[in-house]
Amino acid sequence: MPDLSESADPRRGRHQVTPVVRGPLSVALTTETTTPEIGTGAGTPRTKDYGRLTAPVLLFEHVSKWYGPVIGVNQVTLELRPGITALVGHNGSGKSTLLRLAAGHLRPDLGKVQVQGHDAWTASAKQHIGFCPESDVFYEEMSGRRFIDCMARLSGLSRRDARHRTEELLALVGMTDRADRPLAGYSKGMRQRIKLAQALVHDPMLLLLDEPLSGIDPIGRREMLGLFLDLARRGKCLLVSSHELEELEKLTDHIAIMAAGRIAAVGPLQQIRDLLDDHPLSIRIVAAPLKEFATALLNMEEVVGFDREADDRLVVRARQPRRFFQKLATLVLEENLDVRHLETLDDSTHDVLGYLLGGRSGRER
Repeated sequence: MPDLSESADPRRGRHQVTPVVRGPLSVALTTETTTPEIGTGAGTPRTKDYGRLTAPVLLFEHVSKWYGPVIGVNQVTLELRPGITALVGHNGSGKSTLLRLAAGHLRPDLGKVQVQGHDAWTASAKQHIGFCPESDVFYEEMSGRRFIDCMARLSGLSRRDARHRTEELLALVGMTDRADRPLAGYSKGMRQRIKLAQALVHDPMLLLLDEPLSGIDPIGRREMLGLFLDLARRGKCLLVSSHELEELEKLTDHIAIMAAGRIAAVGPLQQIRDLLDDHPLSIRIVAAPLKEFATALLNMEEVVGFDREADDRLVVRARQPRRFFQKLATLVLEENLDVRHLETLDDSTHDVLGYLLGGRSGRER
């Protein structure tokens, strides 16, 4: 897991988490691993030594990009290794520009973007990149099967290998039985599946997914989330941009939050939340006897206040949540207090996003 190596600066009005990170490790990187890789033929195992994977898969170093007088991203530094990172932020925060820079569709005006040690816009880097954009422009008269087959041929596969690869990917994304229909008649969810399949054609190390869950029904979302997790277990690096924050929380706790073209915070969600001392965490507690419990809480320096909701219920506002919960556990045991229910109220991605963006709701689209 990445380190959040800088604590909040007490001299600033808003706390910041260092944007320089090492990405999440969803596979063991200390031993040689043999896994059946997607696209290696009929189940033929391929050995990849992730223990020697010392260089980051994706690297941004002090990257800035302007659109005339408008800045798209501003001094972004980011380092990701195998695993899943969720990219969140309001519309206009710079997420799409970041993904296009990572995909090599744009060149930075300052800084460098590298994939597997190669500049992102070079052919050497693009061999390792799979991009699933938010918008789609298909050859609508083609069937899904023919489209994937064409993409496989364009990636350099022989006719026979492209055909085998196409069937493999259609099965992977759950489109085998619908692949002969024209793309023009596909639903939004079906088109999303085909876009993911084309991004995987050349078995890339880095997957850039822009709103991949948009338009997919709940069952399909569960299938896609399972597929993303499986790809991470196979050693892939996934950067997933989405407004579906509840779904992202099921996928990973490693979040990169963008605001005004900058990385506002990055790392495990709980660690980010722990550093937001200006925004105490709210916790609903049902306990008895409530009066003695409330008195004991007031003696904790982490508690900044509470509201009584009912005869046996409090909503407590506490700084430094990790330390608060440790002290709370000790208090309950030492005083033999009866805590019947405990619920955190604002530690979701929505709430953390809202805090970091200056009080705007994380639910804003």
